[in-house]
Amino acid sequence: MKIIMASDHAGVDLKLEIKAFLESNGHTVEDMGPYTKEPADLSDYVYPASLAVAKGEAERGIFVDGVGYGSALIANRIYGLDAVVCQDPFCAKLAREHTDSNVLCLGGKIIGSAIALEIVKIWMTTDFLAEEKYIRRVEKVKAISEKHLKPLSEI
Repeated sequence: MKIIMASDHAGVDLKLEIKAFLESNGHTVEDMGPYTKEPADLSDYVYPASLAVAKGEAERGIFVDGVGYGSALIANRIYGLDAVVCQDPFCAKLAREHTDSNVLCLGGKIIGSAIALEIVKIWMTTDFLAEEKYIRRVEKVKAISEKHLKPLSEI
């Protein structure tokens, strides 16, 4: 699977560990920066990475900032993205099973690399539960996006 990654300066180290983990498990990773720990504005990297996922250049995105919420706020403003913040493996499992999320956001200042790699492993290997109640709930969220967000083709 192809994964787009991005971060800010606070997430560079963890992003690189996750990238190596994903590649060692056979995934293709495109790192859209930054590449140093010099101060960087999150939106300069997560916004283009979000657009790349939305355009279908990758199946999923993984973004790392200090806490994870900044990345999720940016990604969830893009039509077609469903970004979640996960701080433990249980949340990662539910985020895939119940929401069919396609972007994972992590906090490099919140969780260490061991737990982050476990979260990524679970999130990457868990399938959406295509049960009627979860399909219905995901469709309701998609309807909200249809009402308030513009597809990239309309921008």
